[in-house]
Amino acid sequence: MRPLWLCRRCAAPWPCGAARVALLAEYRGNRVGLAVYLAALMTEAEDQLTKLTPATPPADMVNRFLSWVRAPRP
Repeated sequence: MRPLWLCRRCAAPWPCGAARVALLAEYRGNRVGLAVYLAALMTEAEDQLTKLTPATPPADMVNRFLSWVRAPRP
């Protein structure tokens, strides 16, 4: 749900666990593409969330959007 960036199914901050699983399946074999896509969405989310609550800008967005995308170790 934009501009709140909450999951429509579970109301957790998006991308929630279920969204992450779905994104990993959709981008199977293309982690770089997934990271680029999520980086663009992270920028959009930061802008929208900052406009909603300028006194408390969003925190830890890199962890929320990107840290989980790393390729698994062999």
